[in-house]
Amino acid sequence: MSDAVLVTGATGDTGRYTVERLLEKKIPVRALVHREDDRSARLLALGAEVVVGDLLDLDSVRKAVKGTRAAYFVYPILPGLIEATAFFAQAAKEEGLRAIVNMSQLPARSDAKSHASRNHWIAERVFDWSGVPVTHLRPTFFAQWLLYPRYLAMIKNEGVVRVPFGEGRHAPIAAEDQARLIATILLNPEPHQGQIYKLHGPNEMSQREIAALVGGALGREVKYEPITIDVYRSRLEEARFPSYLIQHLSEVALDYQNGIFSGEDQVIARITGEPPMTVSAFVSAHRAEYEAA
Repeated sequence: MSDAVLVTGATGDTGRYTVERLLEKKIPVRALVHREDDRSARLLALGAEVVVGDLLDLDSVRKAVKGTRAAYFVYPILPGLIEATAFFAQAAKEEGLRAIVNMSQLPARSDAKSHASRNHWIAERVFDWSGVPVTHLRPTFFAQWLLYPRYLAMIKNEGVVRVPFGEGRHAPIAAEDQARLIATILLNPEPHQGQIYKLHGPNEMSQREIAALVGGALGREVKYEPITIDVYRSRLEEARFPSYLIQHLSEVALDYQNGIFSGEDQVIARITGEPPMTVSAFVSAHRAEYEAA
């Protein structure tokens, strides 16, 4: 077994930043990607070993895991999570991995109405049953939501954030800060084995407060306009979102209204020694993306 660390979803929000943090620490990284493109080419240029594979193919997973000592596992909000988790757990067990950091989600629980959230809870249990040392991460909504195309268009064209979150609150957590935690755990996994960490940004806020901070960072007014979940679902259907994702987003919107996503950072600052970034700092760091939208 080499000193290499495997990062799945390596071109995604948390994956690519995790690759960067590990390479900064001079740790050899194997980056698992679904296809070769400009994003994978960037990882290759940074010094990662880039491999193309499919988490829903056991042989492909075995090849990706072979020769590594630890791994970051993440799967998109799509059908197939439990199968992918079982394949990955089996490959990790065969290879004798020292650690897995598993990306779950804050609303993961046995009675979740979201199919994706419940599947994440089951996926956590699959890793636990495997006996491979694992740390589960349950983040609240990512700050990256503020960069998704629908948000960018609303903010730039209308000066509004229009979502069905009512008067709920959360502390947006940036993928950059999560990656710093992931890399820290992968470098020293033993103290974190068997833990479930809930991940939040530094300050819990309402959607109105978040919108105001986004506007302040951009030097313009941005307001929050709440909509109903039914309206939200209809707009997602009109935009041809996958039905699995629509069901998830609709149910977690209700979770949000009921306080499931609330909380402030109790983990990242303590473990990494650096607090997660604020909404204002996040928007300022990504100003170019708002200007290009």
